[in-house]
Amino acid sequence: MKEIGIGVIGTAFMGKAHSIAYASAGTAFGGQLRPRLEMVCDQDPHIAETKRAEMGFARCTTDPMDVVNDPKVDLISICVPNSVHKEIAIAALAAGKHVWCEKPMSTNLSDSQAMVDAAAASDQKTIVGYNYIQNPLVHAARDMINEGVIGEVTGFFGVYDVDNEADPERPYSWRMNRELSGTGANADVMCHLVSVAHFMTGSNISRVVGEYDIVYPDRHDPKTNTRKTVDNDDVCMAIARFKSGIKGTLRVSRVAWGRKCGLSWEVHGSQGMIRFDQERLNELQLFTPSDDPRQQGFRTILSGPYHKPYDAFLPNAGHTLGYIDVKACELNQLLTTIEQGGQTWPSFADGLNIEKVMDAIDRSAMSGQWMDVE
Repeated sequence: MKEIGIGVIGTAFMGKAHSIAYASAGTAFGGQLRPRLEMVCDQDPHIAETKRAEMGFARCTTDPMDVVNDPKVDLISICVPNSVHKEIAIAALAAGKHVWCEKPMSTNLSDSQAMVDAAAASDQKTIVGYNYIQNPLVHAARDMINEGVIGEVTGFFGVYDVDNEADPERPYSWRMNRELSGTGANADVMCHLVSVAHFMTGSNISRVVGEYDIVYPDRHDPKTNTRKTVDNDDVCMAIARFKSGIKGTLRVSRVAWGRKCGLSWEVHGSQGMIRFDQERLNELQLFTPSDDPRQQGFRTILSGPYHKPYDAFLPNAGHTLGYIDVKACELNQLLTTIEQGGQTWPSFADGLNIEKVMDAIDRSAMSGQWMDVE
């Protein structure tokens, strides 16, 4: 059994999710490559030390480059604001580290392309944190589509609503600033929907027309005690054409009251339909025609050990996996490719294809015109 040294940069929600996945992946999946928690980084020294102790890391730091340059670290998780992903990722790859980077890769295509170029010049593995596609039940749905269970794919339709910023009294943050975050709901939420569209249909989006809405144009900034302008989108919508010829619609919002993780999508086929709701992530809805009209309707499929790698966690169906379990599935894909070779999905190159769609939606929303995905 071989160990792989782990460094996590960022200790908030996503940094903690990565750290728990590292701690649990070996227990769930076994394998010959076991994570060893070496170093965690937070800009606040007190938080860094607290998280080091809580999450079981050997050391902590306030400087991301300490993690990048540490000889005991082999794999780095980037769980900090989008604007600094490029600098850390390129340095990590140059230092011979594998990289697990949260989405989106950066705030603009130029920086994301630079990250792809750095990965191409390296022998290291990369993966972007689109964890919703790593659900065993979602993989099973894609397998059914590829096997022709619903016939020829005719369309993809998706929504991803959250209420993270629904409260108009919620204070201003970096997520509401184009320079620090890039676009708003487009970068933070639409990217997940695009990743699902590409993964489930096996075809990338090639052309879009998009529209934005800034529902709350200014918010209180507690740092300056002033109202600051929100200059990126609260709501983003797009009509999409795919390279395969199918069409679809995509709609996301970060201000939809009541939606906690309202990612729902449908893949339409010539002989049926598959639909999924992330808030019920252990259920899949399948419709195929029946000769008996009394039996027409959607069937509910509950996740179980026959939807691999569900069986790495539980032996019985219907007992349900959770968000962190799916994050561990994502990590397992990365560890497997590091150990055995092959490609992750989405790698940095795949992540760039997703972000090209978001860029085209952004250009279309600004111009009011259809845009090709470049």
